[in-house]
Amino acid sequence: MTIVSEPKRAILDSYVGFDTITQQIEKKSLKRGFQLNVMVVGQTGLGKSTLINTLFASHLIDSKGRQEVGGIDRQTTEITAVSHAIEERGVKMRLNIVDTPGYGDQVDNVDCWEPIIKYIKDQHSTYLRKELTAQRERQIQDNRVHCCLYFIAPSGHSLKPLDIIVLKKLVQIVNVVPVIAKSDSLTLTERAAFKKRINEGLAYHNIELYPYDSIGDYDDEERVLNASIRSLLPFAVVGSEKHVIVGGKKVIGRKTKSGSILIEDENHCEFVHLRNFLTRTHLQDLIETTSIIHYESFRSQQLLMLRQGSKH
Repeated sequence: MTIVSEPKRAILDSYVGFDTITQQIEKKSLKRGFQLNVMVVGQTGLGKSTLINTLFASHLIDSKGRQEVGGIDRQTTEITAVSHAIEERGVKMRLNIVDTPGYGDQVDNVDCWEPIIKYIKDQHSTYLRKELTAQRERQIQDNRVHCCLYFIAPSGHSLKPLDIIVLKKLVQIVNVVPVIAKSDSLTLTERAAFKKRINEGLAYHNIELYPYDSIGDYDDEERVLNASIRSLLPFAVVGSEKHVIVGGKKVIGRKTKSGSILIEDENHCEFVHLRNFLTRTHLQDLIETTSIIHYESFRSQQLLMLRQGSKH
C-alpha cells in the first residue's frame, strides 16, 4: 500500500502564473451563468409572491392568494414552478421559483406536506439518473432546491403543530430558512418575544436550520458570519412592490394607517438582512450545501438500496 505523505512547501524562484486560475474560473462562470432554485412554503395570504418579487426587484410571480368568486377550492398542495433569466452587471442567473399554493389551507392538513417532500426528492432523483447515465450531459440541468423559505404566520404565539411536523421533515432534505411573514403586524416587543418562542420550539424539537456550522468546511470568519445569521432567524420581513415618498425620496414601502413601512429600513423589518444573506453572502454556499450535504445523503441512500437490491 502506498502511503501519501503531506506535501512539502516549495519556494518559487520566479513568477509562474497559476494565481490567475481564479480569473479563469470567474471568466468561465460568467460565461456559463448561475442558477438558483428557491422554494416558498407557507399558507395562502402570507405574502410569499410579494416577498419574492421584492427580493429580486422584479415581478416574477403572481399572487395566488385571492381566488375568483365561485372558484374551486384547492383540496391538496399544488406545486408550480416558474423560471426567469435575470442579469445584473454582466452576471447572468437563471432563477427558478417553486411555489406551493394550497399548503396548510385546509381544515384537515394531514399529509399536505407530502407533495412538497416528493417534489424535492424527485429533483434529486432526476439529477442522480442523469449523473449515472453512460453518456451524460456535459452540464447537467440542476433543478435541485437550493433554499426553502418557510413562511410563519405572525400569530405572536409560537410555532403551530403543523409547522413543527413539516420543518422536521424539510430540514432533512433541503436548506430551510424561516421567515416571519407580514411582521409589521407585530410591535418590536411582540416580534422579539415571538422570535424567542419560535427558537425555543426549534431547539426543543431538535430542528437544525441552515446555515450549519456542524457540517461544512468553514473558516473562523465564515463561522462568525453564520452565527450572526442564526441570531436573526427567523427573519422578520415585509414585502412590497410599491413605492412611497419619504423625505422627498422614492423608496420601496407601503402606507398604513399609522404611517409608512419602509422595506429596506432595518428599523422597520429585517428584509435587508434576508436579501443580503440570500444574494450577497450565502448564495454560493446554499448551492454547494445542497450538493454536498442533502444531495449526497440522498445519493448514498439510493445507491445503497440499489446494491442491496442487486444481491437478491
